Amino acid sequence: MKCNVGSADRIVRVVLGLALLALGLFVIPGGVWGWILIVIGAISLVTGLASRCPAYALFKINTCKVK
Repeated sequence: MKCNVGSADRIVRVVLGLALLALGLFVIPGGVWGWILIVIGAISLVTGLASRCPAYALFKINTCKVK
């Protein structure tokens, strides 16, 4: 699987994912908004850790410098 998320983008995604997960789990537990934050945070965290974003692949965006 080819990398399409660069290192700065990965850091932002991981930090944002962890923050959204924490908000969804501890600040706004339960309810619709809590679940929305958990889902968005999980997606952001997984794409950051995997260095692969399906939306980037769909729109042919590549921020990864490694070929």
